[in-house]
Amino acid sequence: MANKVAELIFIPIPGVGHIMSTIGMAKVLVNRDQRLSITVLIISPPFTSLALATYIDSLAKNAIERIRFIELPHDESAPKLNPKAPFTSFREYVDSHSKYVRNIVADMINQPHFGHLVGFVVDILSSTMIDVANEFNVPTYVFFTSNAAFLGFKVYMETLCADQNQDYVIELSKAEGEILLPGFVKPVPTKVLPQVYQTEDGMDFLMYSIRKMREAKAILVNTFLELETHAIKSFSKTNFPPVYPVGPILNLDGVAGKSDDKDVITWLDDQPPSSVVFLCFGSIGCFEEVQVKEIAYGLERSGYRFVWSLRRPPLATQSFKVLPDDFADPGAVLPDGFLERTKGIGKVIGWAPQVAMLDHPAVGGFVSHCGWNSMLESLWFGVPVATWPIYTDQQMNAFEMVVELGLAVEIKMDYQNNVFNPEGDMVIITAEEIERGIRHLMVDDEVRTKVKEMSRLSRASVTKGGSSYASVGCLVQDFTSNIT
Repeated sequence: MANKVAELIFIPIPGVGHIMSTIGMAKVLVNRDQRLSITVLIISPPFTSLALATYIDSLAKNAIERIRFIELPHDESAPKLNPKAPFTSFREYVDSHSKYVRNIVADMINQPHFGHLVGFVVDILSSTMIDVANEFNVPTYVFFTSNAAFLGFKVYMETLCADQNQDYVIELSKAEGEILLPGFVKPVPTKVLPQVYQTEDGMDFLMYSIRKMREAKAILVNTFLELETHAIKSFSKTNFPPVYPVGPILNLDGVAGKSDDKDVITWLDDQPPSSVVFLCFGSIGCFEEVQVKEIAYGLERSGYRFVWSLRRPPLATQSFKVLPDDFADPGAVLPDGFLERTKGIGKVIGWAPQVAMLDHPAVGGFVSHCGWNSMLESLWFGVPVATWPIYTDQQMNAFEMVVELGLAVEIKMDYQNNVFNPEGDMVIITAEEIERGIRHLMVDDEVRTKVKEMSRLSRASVTKGGSSYASVGCLVQDFTSNIT
């Protein structure tokens, strides 16, 4: 065949963590093999997110060789997000873009300089696009942006539903106690299982997505063998597509920052090594005023230097339409006099340049929501984490990091913010618990030593001869073998 370019279609979902790691995967592939060319189809989000809009805008301005970006039309008639059925309505929103994907791919194939279409790479939340790939008679690969242990949990729950029934599994996940899961060596407390899968909407989506994933040719997981050895090997005992650990896939450039980002980095430059605790809770992480005050008191009592990324919750009427944003005046929700008393030892900022923060030698600890991208970044830079999960996979990530792997300390592992249940009871973590967790984080030399070693292994995994480097090589071979 004269044209040996292998063309891939990437379809991430419109969420900052998902889209950034998916594009990171695309960069790894094109850097690995000159024969690969990737088109990323961008779905506009069904909510307002300044961070996501800024990132998508930056893609158009920074050309990447053999990766092009096409924004799908914004469809005003697309289904709206329903807070009472968030997963089903989000899947329907993504599904509604299938017609645009179909038309764009058909047009691309007819272009004279287009190579040979060899596959789709989709997110678990856009797995319906497998049907579109089937129409073009090409295989689909699913890029799973979380970890192998959490994927194993989802596969196990889907299998259990098939063996028992969905109501049984929902009740099991609500019960007190522990459960044995194939991806974990240690029993997992049911209190860290995601609340979203304790509802019919959540379980319907889990069942649908895992069944669609079974149709894929392979699963790409953003993890590495040395970190999740047991979880990755557990898939060899299942009837599931091959799992390739290809991580850590990181966006070390971060999200385009604000002008005052330089101010906080300049401030860090003047702090002693490993003396600052950094608090950041992701793109959805925000708290009501009563919890904000407890964090402030806990920080102040700990006596440690800090940088705190504090975000403003959306109004109740904006639920599922607007993501958290920066406060115009954070002093309005902080304890009286807090900013004045901590002026010399701390900084309260809005959206944080997280990668730049973790890379800074002054940062010695990270209070995190335990999103998987954040966990991989913390390990890459060798910064230990104190866990404060908020939603979906984060409680299980916290358990894995603290109990299963011994790579983090606990503020809480089972905290559940009411992201998907705004009318639920509000749980408050006290200043005493926060102070205790921060002190533990900053003085635990055993955890710090283990994190530094895992940092070394994470970097080695993606270099020539490393475990993830080998996995990516197998994937490239798989892609190029589809050129017929």
